[in-house]
Amino acid sequence: MLKLSIDALEVIDAIARKGSFAAAAESLFRVPSAITYTIRKLEEDLGVAIFDRSGHRANLTEAGAELLKEGRYLLDAAHALESRVKRVATGVETDIGIAINDLFSNRAVFHILEDFYAQGFGTRVKVMREVFGGSWDALLSGRADISIGAPGEAPPGGGFSTKLLGQLEFVFAVAPNHPLAQLPEPLDNQDIIQHRAVAAADSSRNLPPRTSGILSGQDVLTVPDMQSKLEAQMAGLGVGYLPINLAKQHANLGKLMIKEVAESKTLAPTFIAWSNQRTTQMGKAQQWMLKQLEQLTLDELLM
Repeated sequence: MLKLSIDALEVIDAIARKGSFAAAAESLFRVPSAITYTIRKLEEDLGVAIFDRSGHRANLTEAGAELLKEGRYLLDAAHALESRVKRVATGVETDIGIAINDLFSNRAVFHILEDFYAQGFGTRVKVMREVFGGSWDALLSGRADISIGAPGEAPPGGGFSTKLLGQLEFVFAVAPNHPLAQLPEPLDNQDIIQHRAVAAADSSRNLPPRTSGILSGQDVLTVPDMQSKLEAQMAGLGVGYLPINLAKQHANLGKLMIKEVAESKTLAPTFIAWSNQRTTQMGKAQQWMLKQLEQLTLDELLM
């Protein structure tokens, strides 16, 4: 008898992502005792410890990490199979996942969702936030069907269709009280490397995480998203590149200074992307959604 279930894998995945049994229970809309029972039963059946409960966080053991790594492939396959079967039967998706880059506002997408629900597809929509390469990872893993704001080059191997939204412009910004604020421009790498950078953590689960604007050997403060990066730089905890609209907004308020740098990387292409491997199986709901999203402009999406 198979001892490992899809349900158990979903529970392990939720605990690993949320950091605790209680937070996982909340995300799965279950009581904590049900989560605890699922893990304890699986550990007994497999004869291995999956989580180390000695600390404040629920940390995966080495065996648990391997189980989750391989188990996520099974989860992705199971979800894809379920959706495919239902889509074949009805011609309409039961679920659509939309990943939005954390540089963008939800507002423009929510306006489209208003019209989407008025069509009466009956499709459930899940909107998720992704950071940097996580926008591609969400497509690759199958947790999203459409990704808005996928940056730079697609992962190797192809399999994606894209529409260029435009070029995102970034500028180097520091707090007014930061030591770099007083140095003459342009700042060179030898000036910058002596100070901590702030980086938003790539939300990829399967793809190697991407980094940008970090010098080799530079100290880095890693934060979960762009909003946190902005706040950390305004607090003087570090320096780094920010989208020009965000940087200018807070520079006008006296909370940041935009500095010229000698070796800047200021433009980054960003795309709406979707898997072309599923295009021939795309249902009516996703076709409608994609057609509307492709009409969005970069200015409409930017916060």
